[in-house]
Amino acid sequence: MERKSAAGSIRNKERSKKKFLDAVGKILKTKGYAGLKVNDIATVAGVDKKMIYTYFGGMDGLMDEYIRSKDYWSNVTTEKMVPDMESGGRLFTEAMLLEQYDYVFKNKELQKLLLWRLSESRKSLTKMTNAQEENGEGLFKFIIEPHFGERTQDFRAITAIIISGLYYLNMYSSLNGSVFCGIDLSTEEGREKIKKAVSFLVDQTYENL
Repeated sequence: MERKSAAGSIRNKERSKKKFLDAVGKILKTKGYAGLKVNDIATVAGVDKKMIYTYFGGMDGLMDEYIRSKDYWSNVTTEKMVPDMESGGRLFTEAMLLEQYDYVFKNKELQKLLLWRLSESRKSLTKMTNAQEENGEGLFKFIIEPHFGERTQDFRAITAIIISGLYYLNMYSSLNGSVFCGIDLSTEEGREKIKKAVSFLVDQTYENL
Protein backbone atom coordinates (compact mmCIF):
# COMPACT_ATOMS: atom_id res chain seq x y z
CA MET A 1 0.00 0.00 0.00
CA GLU A 2 2.84 2.34 0.91
CA ARG A 3 4.63 1.57 -2.38
CA LYS A 4 1.53 2.43 -4.39
CA SER A 5 1.09 5.60 -2.40
CA ALA A 6 4.71 6.63 -2.98
CA ALA A 7 4.46 5.87 -6.71
CA GLY A 8 1.26 7.88 -6.93
CA SER A 9 2.89 10.79 -5.13
CA ILE A 10 5.79 10.77 -7.59
CA ARG A 11 3.39 10.72 -10.54
CA ASN A 12 1.40 13.61 -9.08
CA LYS A 13 4.60 15.58 -8.56
CA GLU A 14 5.73 15.00 -12.15
CA ARG A 15 2.30 15.95 -13.49
CA SER A 16 2.30 19.16 -11.46
CA LYS A 17 5.84 20.02 -12.55
CA LYS A 18 4.84 19.49 -16.17
CA LYS A 19 1.83 21.77 -15.70
CA PHE A 20 4.12 24.52 -14.42
CA LEU A 21 6.59 24.05 -17.28
CA ASP A 22 3.76 24.03 -19.84
CA ALA A 23 2.34 27.18 -18.24
CA VAL A 24 5.67 28.97 -18.67
CA GLY A 25 5.61 28.07 -22.36
CA LYS A 26 2.02 29.25 -22.85
CA ILE A 27 2.72 32.59 -21.19
CA LEU A 28 5.92 33.08 -23.17
CA LYS A 29 4.06 32.54 -26.44
CA THR A 30 1.08 34.76 -25.57
CA LYS A 31 2.44 37.50 -23.29
CA GLY A 32 6.20 37.25 -23.66
CA TYR A 33 8.73 37.08 -20.85
CA ALA A 34 7.23 40.15 -19.11
CA GLY A 35 4.22 37.98 -18.27
CA LEU A 36 6.20 35.39 -16.34
CA LYS A 37 4.97 36.10 -12.81
CA VAL A 38 4.52 33.52 -10.06
CA ASN A 39 0.78 34.15 -9.69
CA ASP A 40 0.14 34.07 -13.43
CA ILE A 41 2.11 30.87 -13.91
CA ALA A 42 0.24 29.18 -11.06
CA THR A 43 -3.11 30.33 -12.46
CA VAL A 44 -2.37 29.00 -15.95
CA ALA A 45 -0.99 25.75 -14.49
CA GLY A 46 -3.96 25.33 -12.16
CA VAL A 47 -1.60 24.43 -9.30
CA ASP A 48 -0.97 26.21 -5.98
CA LYS A 49 1.90 28.68 -6.42
CA LYS A 50 3.54 27.31 -3.27
CA MET A 51 4.39 24.21 -5.27
CA ILE A 52 6.75 26.28 -7.44
CA TYR A 53 8.94 26.65 -4.36
CA THR A 54 8.40 23.04 -3.27
CA TYR A 55 9.26 21.50 -6.65
CA PHE A 56 11.71 24.01 -8.11
CA GLY A 57 12.97 26.05 -5.16
CA GLY A 58 11.44 29.20 -6.65
CA MET A 59 11.13 31.01 -9.96
CA ASP A 60 14.83 30.72 -10.83
CA GLY A 61 14.70 26.95 -10.47
CA LEU A 62 11.53 26.73 -12.54
CA MET A 63 13.06 28.86 -15.29
CA ASP A 64 16.31 26.85 -15.19
CA GLU A 65 14.43 23.60 -15.78
CA TYR A 66 12.21 25.12 -18.45
CA ILE A 67 15.13 26.58 -20.38
CA ARG A 68 17.11 23.34 -20.19
CA SER A 69 14.14 21.47 -21.62
CA LYS A 70 13.79 23.85 -24.57
CA ASP A 71 17.33 24.80 -25.55
CA TYR A 72 18.74 22.85 -28.49
CA TRP A 73 22.49 23.06 -27.90
CA SER A 74 22.27 22.41 -24.16
CA ASN A 75 20.87 18.96 -25.01
CA VAL A 76 23.40 17.96 -27.66
CA THR A 77 25.71 15.30 -26.26
CA THR A 78 29.00 13.79 -27.37
CA GLU A 79 27.26 10.42 -27.84
CA LYS A 80 26.03 11.62 -31.23
CA MET A 81 29.60 12.15 -32.36
CA VAL A 82 30.99 8.65 -31.94
CA PRO A 83 30.15 7.36 -35.47
CA ASP A 84 31.61 10.49 -37.05
CA MET A 85 35.21 10.35 -35.83
CA GLU A 86 36.78 9.49 -39.19
CA SER A 87 35.29 12.50 -40.99
CA GLY A 88 36.51 14.90 -38.32
CA GLY A 89 32.96 15.80 -37.35
CA ARG A 90 31.93 16.85 -40.84
CA LEU A 91 28.67 14.91 -40.98
CA PHE A 92 27.94 15.66 -37.34
CA THR A 93 28.47 19.41 -37.78
CA GLU A 94 26.22 19.59 -40.82
CA ALA A 95 23.48 17.49 -39.20
CA MET A 96 23.51 19.50 -35.96
CA LEU A 97 23.33 22.86 -37.76
CA LEU A 98 20.45 21.76 -39.96
CA GLU A 99 18.63 20.24 -37.00
CA GLN A 100 19.11 23.46 -35.04
CA TYR A 101 17.62 25.48 -37.91
CA ASP A 102 14.48 23.32 -38.01
CA TYR A 103 14.23 23.03 -34.22
CA VAL A 104 14.26 26.79 -33.60
CA PHE A 105 11.84 27.37 -36.49
CA LYS A 106 9.27 25.03 -34.93
CA ASN A 107 9.87 26.07 -31.33
CA LYS A 108 8.28 29.48 -30.78
CA GLU A 109 8.99 29.28 -27.06
CA LEU A 110 12.73 28.95 -27.67
CA GLN A 111 12.57 31.94 -30.03
CA LYS A 112 11.13 33.98 -27.16
CA LEU A 113 13.93 32.78 -24.87
CA LEU A 114 16.57 33.79 -27.41
CA LEU A 115 15.04 37.25 -27.75
CA TRP A 116 14.83 37.52 -23.97
CA ARG A 117 18.50 36.62 -23.65
CA LEU A 118 19.42 39.48 -25.98
CA SER A 119 17.35 42.07 -24.15
CA GLU A 120 17.75 41.35 -20.45
CA SER A 121 20.34 40.06 -18.00
CA ARG A 122 18.92 37.18 -15.96
CA LYS A 123 20.54 34.36 -14.01
CA SER A 124 18.57 31.59 -15.74
CA LEU A 125 19.46 32.94 -19.19
CA THR A 126 23.12 33.19 -18.23
CA LYS A 127 22.97 29.54 -17.18
CA MET A 128 21.50 28.71 -20.58
CA THR A 129 24.44 30.42 -22.27
CA ASN A 130 26.96 28.72 -19.99
CA ALA A 131 25.38 25.30 -20.59
CA GLN A 132 25.55 25.86 -24.35
CA GLU A 133 29.19 26.87 -24.12
CA GLU A 134 30.05 23.94 -21.86
CA ASN A 135 28.45 21.43 -24.20
CA GLY A 136 29.97 23.14 -27.21
CA GLU A 137 33.41 23.00 -25.61
CA GLY A 138 33.04 19.27 -25.13
CA LEU A 139 32.07 18.84 -28.77
CA PHE A 140 34.98 20.92 -30.02
CA LYS A 141 37.56 19.16 -27.88
CA PHE A 142 36.23 15.66 -28.49
CA ILE A 143 36.19 15.68 -32.27
CA ILE A 144 36.84 19.05 -33.91
CA GLU A 145 40.15 19.93 -32.27
CA PRO A 146 41.87 16.63 -33.16
CA HIS A 147 40.90 17.19 -36.80
CA PHE A 148 41.69 20.90 -37.26
CA GLY A 149 44.52 21.28 -34.77
CA GLU A 150 45.83 24.86 -34.74
CA ARG A 151 43.02 25.95 -37.11
CA THR A 152 40.35 25.04 -34.55
CA GLN A 153 39.85 28.68 -33.59
CA ASP A 154 39.08 29.49 -37.23
CA PHE A 155 36.54 26.67 -37.29
CA ARG A 156 34.97 28.01 -34.08
CA ALA A 157 34.62 31.47 -35.64
CA ILE A 158 32.92 30.10 -38.76
CA THR A 159 30.57 27.97 -36.65
CA ALA A 160 29.70 30.99 -34.50
CA ILE A 161 28.66 32.96 -37.57
CA ILE A 162 26.53 30.11 -38.93
CA ILE A 163 24.77 29.36 -35.64
CA SER A 164 24.00 32.99 -34.86
CA GLY A 165 22.86 33.56 -38.46
CA LEU A 166 20.43 30.65 -38.25
CA TYR A 167 19.07 31.96 -34.95
CA TYR A 168 18.50 35.37 -36.49
CA LEU A 169 16.85 34.12 -39.68
CA ASN A 170 14.37 32.07 -37.69
CA MET A 171 13.45 34.92 -35.37
CA TYR A 172 13.31 37.41 -38.24
CA SER A 173 10.94 35.26 -40.30
CA SER A 174 8.77 34.60 -37.25
CA LEU A 175 8.27 38.20 -36.18
CA ASN A 176 8.49 41.04 -38.67
CA GLY A 177 8.96 39.61 -42.13
CA SER A 178 9.66 36.49 -44.09
CA VAL A 179 11.80 37.75 -46.99
CA PHE A 180 15.52 38.16 -46.35
CA CYS A 181 17.99 38.84 -49.18
CA GLY A 182 15.17 38.02 -51.57
CA ILE A 183 14.57 34.57 -50.05
CA ASP A 184 11.14 33.87 -48.57
CA LEU A 185 11.96 32.06 -45.34
CA SER A 186 8.33 31.17 -44.70
CA THR A 187 8.31 28.75 -47.64
CA GLU A 188 9.78 25.27 -47.81
CA GLU A 189 11.68 26.28 -50.94
CA GLY A 190 13.25 29.26 -49.21
CA ARG A 191 14.25 27.24 -46.15
CA GLU A 192 15.79 24.57 -48.36
CA LYS A 193 17.99 27.23 -49.96
CA ILE A 194 19.27 28.21 -46.52
CA LYS A 195 19.94 24.56 -45.67
CA LYS A 196 21.87 24.03 -48.91
CA ALA A 197 23.91 27.13 -48.11
CA VAL A 198 24.74 25.72 -44.66
CA SER A 199 25.85 22.42 -46.20
CA PHE A 200 27.96 24.34 -48.73
CA LEU A 201 29.64 26.37 -45.96
CA VAL A 202 30.39 23.26 -43.93
CA ASP A 203 31.84 21.49 -46.99
CA GLN A 204 33.98 24.48 -47.90
CA THR A 205 35.23 24.79 -44.34
CA TYR A 206 36.33 21.16 -44.20
CA GLU A 207 37.85 21.31 -47.69
CA ASN A 208 39.77 24.55 -47.33
CA LEU A 209 40.48 25.24 -43.69
